[in-house]
Amino acid sequence: MKTIDELLSEGVAGKRVFVRADLNVPLDGTAITDDGRIRAVVPTVRALAGAGARVVVASHLGRPKGAPDPAFSLAPAAARLGELLGADVAFATDTVGDSATATVAGLAGGQVAVIENLRFNAGETSKDDAERGAFADRLAALADAYVGDGFGAVHRKHASVFDLPARLPHYAGHLIATEVGVLKKLTDDVRRPYVVALGGAKVSDKLAVIDQLLGRADRILIGGGMAYTFLKAQGHEIGSSLLQEDQIPVVREYMERAGKTGVELVLPVDTLVAAEFPDMRTKAPAHPDTVAADAMPAGRMGLDIGPQTRKLYASKLADAGTVFWNGPMGVFEHPDYAEGTKAVAQALIDSPGFTVVGGGDSAAAVRTLGFDEQAFGHISTGGGASLEYLEGKTLPGLAALED
Repeated sequence: MKTIDELLSEGVAGKRVFVRADLNVPLDGTAITDDGRIRAVVPTVRALAGAGARVVVASHLGRPKGAPDPAFSLAPAAARLGELLGADVAFATDTVGDSATATVAGLAGGQVAVIENLRFNAGETSKDDAERGAFADRLAALADAYVGDGFGAVHRKHASVFDLPARLPHYAGHLIATEVGVLKKLTDDVRRPYVVALGGAKVSDKLAVIDQLLGRADRILIGGGMAYTFLKAQGHEIGSSLLQEDQIPVVREYMERAGKTGVELVLPVDTLVAAEFPDMRTKAPAHPDTVAADAMPAGRMGLDIGPQTRKLYASKLADAGTVFWNGPMGVFEHPDYAEGTKAVAQALIDSPGFTVVGGGDSAAAVRTLGFDEQAFGHISTGGGASLEYLEGKTLPGLAALED
């Protein structure tokens, strides 16, 4: 895999360089609520522009239906990128139409443009190779070289991620090179004990990675909504907590495998419960109760790990050589259910090992809850991509960057 450093050494002055970034940021109307992914691509864009390239930045945002939708415009992201660069960033109001063509043609060396949301064109996400290829051909006409730096999208077989690199000289940007290096530390060069903390809502989202980690990790800590399927599989009452009943047989099998392989699978010992899901608009006090994980009352739902579980999980992380964390421990967006996620984040900071926050809601929680990002070994920009890499899958966007 060639890197941007090799492209820069070849010289880029005056060349049109297409940067596939991940500007898929959360929006409240047109206001960006977390600009982490935009900040992550700044080093690559700045390096190219500083070397005189005409930089064309492209990304998706949200899930539009293959046609323009103002609610998913990249205009706010383009404006924020300009603020971070301290320079004007041109914005094309389409992907491969007249505006994109004219905007790119108008760039001078060292200038940057963002083209509109790639998913406004159905060819970006099409499962038909010919349709994707036709869109990739039109994107390729905008550039002389390709830099892949949208790690959050590399697990997608999309035109700008998979097909476009085959049509241009291609290189990995600084972000992707960093992300791949970190993931290798979680798979090929692991310092032990290797502890994994998994949370989030659905156990089905994590089954494949648990399957792989049962042969690699020393300890796996389970929290979030997915923990209640594990507790149910143990025969415990879970009230109205989130449950994926169809996954219980698989969960039981994994618990048996953990015991046989010596992997310590750690479940909550207590949990915060309430009669209903909290009001996320007003964030009004929810007044939860704390109960033992094996004594949840019927009609109550679990919404965060309890204080004894927080202490337990912190102790299991205290001596870790390597930590991977993906998924919050509770409904961290509400102050009454944020303590479990805070406790795990703080335990990572206190750990002497190499700590990785695996993107997605975990990365959002770190920023939302006010933690110093520099206190962690690495905060990934791609939760889904990180998980699929750890599952042992081939990621299309990384395969496309191989020489």
